[in-house]
Amino acid sequence: MGTTIQQELEQIRERGLYRSTRMVSGRQDSHVELNGREVLLLCSNNYLGLAGSPALVQASVEATERYGTSSGASRLVSGTMALHERLEAEIARFKRTESSLVFNSGYAANTGIIAALVGRGDVIFSDRLNHASIVDGALLSSARLIRYPHNDVTALESLLKRHRGTGRALIVTDAVFSMDGDIAPLRELVGLKKTYNALLMVDDAHGSGVLGDDGSGTAELLGVSDDVDILMGTFGKALGSFGAYAAVSAELRELLVNRARSFIFSTSLPPAVLGASLEALRIVRSPEGTRLRQSLRANADRLRSLLSEAGFDLPDGMTQIIPIMTGQAETAMHFSEMLLEEGIFAQGIRPPTVPAGACRLRCTVMATHTLRDLDRAAERIADVGRRLGVI
Repeated sequence: MGTTIQQELEQIRERGLYRSTRMVSGRQDSHVELNGREVLLLCSNNYLGLAGSPALVQASVEATERYGTSSGASRLVSGTMALHERLEAEIARFKRTESSLVFNSGYAANTGIIAALVGRGDVIFSDRLNHASIVDGALLSSARLIRYPHNDVTALESLLKRHRGTGRALIVTDAVFSMDGDIAPLRELVGLKKTYNALLMVDDAHGSGVLGDDGSGTAELLGVSDDVDILMGTFGKALGSFGAYAAVSAELRELLVNRARSFIFSTSLPPAVLGASLEALRIVRSPEGTRLRQSLRANADRLRSLLSEAGFDLPDGMTQIIPIMTGQAETAMHFSEMLLEEGIFAQGIRPPTVPAGACRLRCTVMATHTLRDLDRAAERIADVGRRLGVI
């Protein structure tokens, strides 16, 4: 007889990997009510604070009043509405591509895009620290998956030389890595893409809205937007809404419409979400967006500096994601729980999200945090870190 569900749950608990949800009441903001108590939120991807924006709320309400609550079908049946096409046109402008295609989530985008582009006989070269949705998309595709050491361009070139093959080759990477906050070497990856005649896909979920002169993302920051074949991004993080997209050539969009199963077989996003996303794009490209990005960068620099001064050995980085390494899962979770008692909500991260032995407290900064918030957070984090022997 196999393992029972209860036994499996007990094994998860024994390994310190048991997960449960925490309920946030009210709007997502720099401070939230968590299980009835106000805490400083230091683990949200709502980097610019737009999830609580009155402008996004109003745009969502107006879209619902005009177009209703649902698209009623998938995009290829009767679920393509004027708002879908308008949003795709704005994404293409934002990313400076010929075209774009909206997906229902980042997970749906990555699994759908990768499985549409490559299959049996093709090869995927994927950074070892890429998001789980990229790995799952690669597995669904039936293409050969080769994972190269994190951000190691030399190792990747060696693998390309050895395994390029005669089929289609796809190099895929996160732009900003969600657990470490570091940035992929996109200039070098573009060079390898050209040398080995490969497609290059960049998941910029954590850079879109945040990096680049106008917030269009990591590729723009590094000056390689024209050389990336698939710029994937999401609306559920810095842009404060929901859904995802692929910014691509017109030809690649046509292929995705015909091959991406997560696009073909899902009811499309509702008007409320589309309206909020359109307003988010407008804000990000406006002077308000510039101001929010400046605040976010200043806040990230401040918290990183305060934690370093306190004695934490932080990985190099310039983004809003600041990991505090703890090693073991138990330490990470004790750290998180002790901080919560101090009114700071920062989530502990364990396998399978990160490798065993690389557990951490993942701190994320928002543009709407105040200097007082960050000073208090750093003080509490340092105090708990000393009590746990992390510093």
